[in-house]
Amino acid sequence: MSIRRMTTILDHGTIGYITSNDGTSISYYQLGRGPGLVLLHGIMESAGSHLDIALALADTYTVCLPNRRGRGLSGPYGEHYSLQTEIEDLDALLTHTGAHYIFGISLGGLIALHAALRLSAIRKAAVFDPPLCLNGSVSHDWLKRYREEIKQEKIAAALVTSMLGAQMGPSFFRRLPRRILEFLTKMMIANEEKKAAVDDITIKMLAPTLHYDGELVVETSDKLEEFRTLQTEILLLGGDRSPSYMKYALHALEKTLPNSSRVEFNRMGHEGTGNAVHRGQPHRVEQELRKFFR
Repeated sequence: MSIRRMTTILDHGTIGYITSNDGTSISYYQLGRGPGLVLLHGIMESAGSHLDIALALADTYTVCLPNRRGRGLSGPYGEHYSLQTEIEDLDALLTHTGAHYIFGISLGGLIALHAALRLSAIRKAAVFDPPLCLNGSVSHDWLKRYREEIKQEKIAAALVTSMLGAQMGPSFFRRLPRRILEFLTKMMIANEEKKAAVDDITIKMLAPTLHYDGELVVETSDKLEEFRTLQTEILLLGGDRSPSYMKYALHALEKTLPNSSRVEFNRMGHEGTGNAVHRGQPHRVEQELRKFFR
């Protein structure tokens, strides 16, 4: 998150901290007024990744933007990090802020669904493209290569491995030779690091977090049936250009969840909830969130 965006948040709101069950400090930004709404970011993201949506909703909601563990001013993952850790972090934030609504993006959406099973504070939850792996719909084999490349400090190579493995990025990128993808990624990292301000959360900083997020994807694989008992009202969101395994997951969740609705955005990919500067379409998503949470 750039210093400009952090300044924008602080111009409209405040920064706060909560202490999770294991004593770890979790930072969050808060802006707006009204009922509390937590925006929980996903993989390779941080608190500022959905600032455009937060600013748009701040006229009606008190929006909380936490930095999940390992990012920004939040504490480390800890020795026993798991899905339960993320739920405890979210529980502490909901208790402290009094929020009852949550919008989870990508892995944040998967965390939100599992949290809704266990936390009565969550009255409504919207999720966008949760990476729920079902029946081998996406392979986890890339994680081994990614970890080795991170260990060798081959950041660009590790990011390319994760992008190809998770089917992220523009489709034409995935058709390019790997050496070209690594070269372009190195250039992107170098350019961002050169321009980065003191408080920026850069791609290079986020790269190691993929290890932990990948473990959560593995941990939650094939856990679909337990959602049949979830009575919380759920809004399922996704783009028609999102990875096929995410659309498959949304279809399965729609058939399984007893109290859900679904919206698929035309001409939108997995980046759809992001800030406009990163090819997101935040205002289209914000309009659906208003309908659901009002």
